[in-house]
Amino acid sequence: MTAAIRGGAALVTMATAFSLVACSDSDASEAAPDTRTAERVLQVTDVHPETGMTLLEGPTFGDDGRLYLVDVTAPAGDAKVMAVDLDTDRVEQVFTDDAGAFTSAQFSAHDGRLYLTDFRGRIVSVAPDGTDPRVFADGEIDGRRMQLDDLTFDDDGNLYATDSSYTAYPEGTPTGRVLRFDRATAHATVLADGQPNPNGISFDRDGGALWVSQLDANRIDYLTLGPDRTTVARAHTAMHVDGGTTQTDSNAVDADGNVYQGIHGEPRILVYRPDGERLATVEFPDAQGLESATNIAIRPGTTDAYVTVSGPEGGYVYRFDAFAEGIRQSNGG
Repeated sequence: MTAAIRGGAALVTMATAFSLVACSDSDASEAAPDTRTAERVLQVTDVHPETGMTLLEGPTFGDDGRLYLVDVTAPAGDAKVMAVDLDTDRVEQVFTDDAGAFTSAQFSAHDGRLYLTDFRGRIVSVAPDGTDPRVFADGEIDGRRMQLDDLTFDDDGNLYATDSSYTAYPEGTPTGRVLRFDRATAHATVLADGQPNPNGISFDRDGGALWVSQLDANRIDYLTLGPDRTTVARAHTAMHVDGGTTQTDSNAVDADGNVYQGIHGEPRILVYRPDGERLATVEFPDAQGLESATNIAIRPGTTDAYVTVSGPEGGYVYRFDAFAEGIRQSNGG
């Protein structure tokens, strides 16, 4: 090859490289995550003097159109489950008891009852008006007491929950679990063990796999279930979250399969496409004194997304526009 030819080839190579870089920059610009702003709807709770906290969780819409919430840190006698009329901003106490630390809520399509996970090791269900409390599951599973966080249901009414367990880093071994409870018998099956403090749990759009957020690892895992949904056929980490001082909390899925990931430590929602691409960040610019955007519910059949946000200033509900309509997997957990 002569020097002239080599020089020409070099120019072509440089031009091609420049073209590729320009294309990449353009693509990156086009694919840059959107930013959406959440707006405050109303304050629901104040900090409880008895516990020094308030922590709203588990937003889920009932058939009456009201948004049901739990307050994890509410003391006995105060509202542990509330219903919010979003048209009138009226907040009504639905349920309280002496012992529960309820971390999430979701209505079962099978029996219409509201199911509540209790971090102290139970699953309780109540009628929509808070009456007729029943213990659905309690006690140890494989020799260990449950520390339940979030829940979801499959199409047949079986219940799935994250069993949290904080890891003593850096030496500690993760011991969190993902559990399945039979609808009819409440028999528990351990779907996954050795999890780094699992928190959020939602089925994907097709109902054959679970999105599980890992609080102590700042990631979202994808667990593909077997045909009868009693085993995990395969699993992998789907999204890594650069959380810094924050951690992944609860999640939800819309009609397009997008994953909405709540953040603990700073009010923020991260939205991902099912292929892992970051679609958007939902920001809370007027949330001074609030520390966590714990959980999301998208009103079924609409794009109205509601978030529970809490901190030293109290417990609030915020709203933003979702990217697709709400479905059952968007409604609580």
